[in-house]
Amino acid sequence: MITLPTIAPSAPCPCGDGQPYVDCCQPLHQGQPAANAGRLMRSRYSAYTLQLIDYLVATTLPAQQATLDRQAMAQWSRDSHWLGLTVEQEDSETTGDRAQVTFTARWADPDGSEHSHLECSDFCKLGERWYFIDPNHPVTAGRNDPCPCGSGRKFKQCCRY
Repeated sequence: MITLPTIAPSAPCPCGDGQPYVDCCQPLHQGQPAANAGRLMRSRYSAYTLQLIDYLVATTLPAQQATLDRQAMAQWSRDSHWLGLTVEQEDSETTGDRAQVTFTARWADPDGSEHSHLECSDFCKLGERWYFIDPNHPVTAGRNDPCPCGSGRKFKQCCRY
């Protein structure tokens, strides 16, 4: 169970979608599946702003979760002053189980230096849940091997982008 911070019911969601947090990302942080990859991406940004590292790990492709550096994620989440998120573009394949989301995240370091990061992230849907495919932790499998995510499909048809 992920422990959520106490936020006023009318407080805007950190993802910048214009809705109150309780109606936007909070239900996802409490376990509700994201409706699409864009919603998951927004909820992950909000999770960084709220230091919800367990959520960030849980929404990363299961085959990659053990390789994540939770301590580094927590430190970056805690030490950054989050300045905003812009979703530039959302694309999904016709099969509906793969998607890409292009976004820009902005933050400031403790010394006040501001940064922005433009990224096109890959996502896959397993069952009813969307997962982020972390490009920093490649999934190792041959093209025709079963996908390590456990979907039952070949790697080349699943989590390999």
